[in-house]
Formats: sequence, structure tokens, C-alpha cells
Amino acid sequence: MSAFKKITEGDSDYDRLEEMSTAELLTNINREDQKVAEAVALAIPQIEWLVEQLAERFLKGGRLFYIGAGTSGRLGILDASEIPPTFGLPHERVIGLIAGGDSAIRKAVEFAEDDREQAWKDLEAYGINSLDTVVGIASSGTTPYVIGGVKTARRNGLLTAGITNNPGSPLALEAEIPIEIPVGPEFVTGSTRMKGGTSQKLALNMISTALMIRIGRVRGNKMVNMQLSNNKLVDRGTRYLMDSLGLDYEKATEVLREYGSVKKAMDAYGK
Repeated sequence: MSAFKKITEGDSDYDRLEEMSTAELLTNINREDQKVAEAVALAIPQIEWLVEQLAERFLKGGRLFYIGAGTSGRLGILDASEIPPTFGLPHERVIGLIAGGDSAIRKAVEFAEDDREQAWKDLEAYGINSLDTVVGIASSGTTPYVIGGVKTARRNGLLTAGITNNPGSPLALEAEIPIEIPVGPEFVTGSTRMKGGTSQKLALNMISTALMIRIGRVRGNKMVNMQLSNNKLVDRGTRYLMDSLGLDYEKATEVLREYGSVKKAMDAYGK
């Protein structure tokens, strides 16, 4: 059996980067970035498969866990952290875990990603159960922390998916739903925080946003369940109510203050 070959470790299509002008560097990076959305588009059937099954479990009380190391772990945490303010759900419904624990969000924890058993231990701390879903994120598709977590989660009856930039990787083979996004070699050889990370961010946006819409956290095209945690969001909520209820700014502000959320105000007015 031949050794698994990582596309993400392939030589860049560009060389002598240090001899390029700043404009050339930026233009070439942008040229590479344009390939990312096209690669993500090819993975839509797998992302759809995940969202449909995830929504069913989520409505029954299941949770969504992202697990990753380094950039991948940070992107999962970023996506999870945006769910409460954007869609008004508790922090406990979508959770991001990173190899090495929370300290690894800002500073790399050496060799944390090489522990194949730790991800499941991290998940068990949350009382993981068969209604939950685990999405492993690893550009290489070979990160032991992620592979071990996904493998054990699937063995225990959880829905599992793996987001990777290397088709046929160990992560893709272990996950029930492999989401393979081959973006090709990086501009700087092996620097998967670039196209690999961008593709992961796009996929995570799609997964969580589609999930929130499917479970009723969006009305029309508005974030009616968003937390009104600053003046910008209060203003946004007020303008939502102006549009939907036909109120002037002052009255919409008063109604929003009375009901405490856009959704509750719309419900009260039968919208």
C-alpha cells in the first residue's frame, strides 16, 4: 500500500517569493484564494448531508462539537463563539475544542495535537451523548487528536464529519461524512493557515448558518434572535422592526426595549 500523499504539503506553484514585489505577492496570493470558493462548492453535497442530519439531532437537544488543532481548532472555536450573539442560543449548544485546551487559542501547545486519546476525554467532560455531532477539522487530515476524537465518537454512535483539504486522508476515512476540499498547494509551501484555513472558514460558515436557519433561528433574512449586547445591535434590531412592523425609529426602539428581542416583538405583533 502506497503512503498517503498530502496535497497540502505539495510545492507551491510559485517560487522565489522573496524576489517578488509587494504587489506581485498580493496579486498571486489573491489569485490562489480565488480557487477556494470553487473547491468548497464541490463539497456542498457532503455539507448538505451533514446539515440535514445535524438539524434533526439538534432539534432533539443534540449539540454540535468542533474539534481541531492549531488554526483548525481556532476556526472551530471562532464559529462556535459567534452562535450565541448572532442566533441567541446558549454557549453550550455549539462548542469548539482545541488540542492543548483554551491556552492553545493564543499560543501553540507543543505536541498537543499528537495525543490520539485526548479529544475524546475533552468531549467526555461535556457529557457527550449519541444525540451530539462531532465535526473534526484538520487541513492535513492526519492530526491524531482529531482522528482519534472522530473515530471514538463514531464508535459511540455519534454523527461525525471531517473537514480536510486532502481527499482520502485518514480523517476522511474515519468520519461518517467526509467533507473534502482540495484547494491545492499553498502559496507558501505547507502554510495551511492560508487556503486551507480559508476553505475551513467558508465550510463552517455554511454549516452553522444553514443549521441555524433550518432550526428556525432566522426569519426572512433577519437575525431575529440576536443578542442586543451593544448599541450597534440595538440599532440593527430597531431597523428590523421598522421594516417588518412599519414603525418609525422612536416607536420601534420603544417596542424593542419592551419585548427585549426582535423575535418576541414580531411575535407580539403577529409577524
